[in-house]
Amino acid sequence: MKTKILSLVTIFLLGTMVLFAKDKKVEFLVNGKCEMCEKRIEMAALADSGVSKADWNKETKLIAVSLDDSKTDVDKVHQAIAKAGHDTKLHKASDETYNSLPDCCKYDRSNLEAPKKPVKYEHR
Repeated sequence: MKTKILSLVTIFLLGTMVLFAKDKKVEFLVNGKCEMCEKRIEMAALADSGVSKADWNKETKLIAVSLDDSKTDVDKVHQAIAKAGHDTKLHKASDETYNSLPDCCKYDRSNLEAPKKPVKYEHR
């Protein structure tokens, strides 16, 4: 009987933990151009311990991030991506970091908005 009650309590507590988990999905614009940018942007986001998934689309310039907001927040993810050399709406990469990107990764820093028509960029 005690084992059954203990099992029920354990199941209840695990269920409660799942309900209170603070996983959140966010999407925002990140400047970049190519596959190398994609890897760099995603790796920068995933370097934050609260981020479990990051997927940047080079055609729309949107990154979809899954994060645990008890461990991190959206601002920290923006900062991590900017430190890797890519501008977001909340944080700009330093000139030094941006200038150290490979030439194929240099994007127009004057404007950050979703392309009206998705643009395909090919390495040359």
